[in-house]
Amino acid sequence: MSSNLELILPSRIESVDEAASKAEIFARENGFGDDVVSAVDLAVRESVANAVKHGNKFDDDKSVEVTLEAVVNAFSIQVRDHGTGFTITEIPDPTDPANILNASGRGILFMRSFMDEVEWVNHAEGGTIVKMIKRS
Repeated sequence: MSSNLELILPSRIESVDEAASKAEIFARENGFGDDVVSAVDLAVRESVANAVKHGNKFDDDKSVEVTLEAVVNAFSIQVRDHGTGFTITEIPDPTDPANILNASGRGILFMRSFMDEVEWVNHAEGGTIVKMIKRS
């Protein structure tokens, strides 16, 4: 079993729901259960929201690219923005007491807790790609 789905979405907040809806359908069509579907939903919502807001800064000339892949016992998600990129280590740790009231960084914490693997890569042509894997 191996199939994939590629989405190219506008840099609008509505893209978050669209990506999550399509990811859920794709996951269910490929036989994944509620535990994987729930984790994928949260990770897709968070990563696409970050791409739209922080990466592309709501720029209509920039898109968000989402690639979903279902393989045996694993669901893979890649989300790419076309922004200036960032360094993951520069994001404040939301679990540090000094940052407890700071809203930034929580999405990264959530993605890491829902998914089995999460990694950020700067794309050679600009932007950031977040790669996530959920094993079933």
